[in-house]
Amino acid sequence: MTTPLLATPITLRGLTIANRVWMSPMCQYAAPATGPDVGCPGPHHLTHYAARAQGGVGLIIVEATAICPSGRISAFDLGLWDDHQIPAHAALVAAIHAAGAKACLQLGHAGRKAGTPPRWGSDRPAPQAPARVGPSPVPFSPTLGTPRALTPTEIAQLPQQFAAATRRALAAGYDSVEIHAAHGYLLQSFLSPLSNHRTDQWGGDFTGRTRIVLDTVDAVRAALPAQAPLLLRISATDWVHENDPATPAWTSADTVALAPLLAARGVDLLDCSAGGATPTFPPSATSHDGYQRHLARAVAHTDTTPRLAVGAVGRLNSAALAEEVLTSGDADVVLVGRKLLADPYLPHRWTTQLGGEPRWPAPYTGAIPAAWLD
Repeated sequence: MTTPLLATPITLRGLTIANRVWMSPMCQYAAPATGPDVGCPGPHHLTHYAARAQGGVGLIIVEATAICPSGRISAFDLGLWDDHQIPAHAALVAAIHAAGAKACLQLGHAGRKAGTPPRWGSDRPAPQAPARVGPSPVPFSPTLGTPRALTPTEIAQLPQQFAAATRRALAAGYDSVEIHAAHGYLLQSFLSPLSNHRTDQWGGDFTGRTRIVLDTVDAVRAALPAQAPLLLRISATDWVHENDPATPAWTSADTVALAPLLAARGVDLLDCSAGGATPTFPPSATSHDGYQRHLARAVAHTDTTPRLAVGAVGRLNSAALAEEVLTSGDADVVLVGRKLLADPYLPHRWTTQLGGEPRWPAPYTGAIPAAWLD
């Protein structure tokens, strides 16, 4: 029986992950918004993530988790800004590990997109939206309002907030962390000239706009043990330059230029997503399966020292496509989102479809004939 590449292990630093089908971080909007358990994972999170781990995902990247209360995307997001949140996260990690997967925590700050209404249950009681902040007073959209520009002192404090949350993640038992520098949130808004109009050391040219991301990488890497891998999710393009080359924006070429700098500072895998700096995507950008694959490919074929592993994401909707992305060398792992929401057992199903032997949980083996997996 042939083992497909997506079912083979990958090792990053001292962490060996059983396969190359990973769960993309997706906000559940299910944490308490107030009270003693604010920002803590609860029963839904344990069931949700453990099911995907049992379904064969190699690495669970737990949804965006705020480094401070005002950094939540919605009031119902997870947080890890206080030690009292560690035990709830530890329970989540234990559930993921018991179901057979490794656990990574995505850490972020929503910036000018803080207080975004959740995708469900917007009528639930919640505190007033926090004062939004960003590199410059440039709103993401009229409904979210104009953010306050962070002061240089406030910017300089961000890396240590990420580092403090990283130390709490380690105390909870997470195997890795991912820095969220994508989708228009705070770190990505520094990268993009669409949202960063500063003229000081935190803005202007490529060096200025990337400074806070690199400083954050340095702080988080220093907080991690040497054997723990560090991931970073990036919007590899703003999806603006493709249709409007005259407008300054973050591009795939910028991501390729940043990749060696990230590798040199200890990032082990670049998770290549896209967009989020503007409220809309060009229809042409998302009209086909694997629509972000070329962004991962550009980084995967960039020389870095040490070598930077690459994750591809974005409508990788079939076993054949996911496997071909890997075998072509366009990425080292594939990250799956909505398909895993619909089917927690997708990795087992894909392995079977490609002629491999899935590792079903022992209690399920008698109930899963191969004919059901088409």
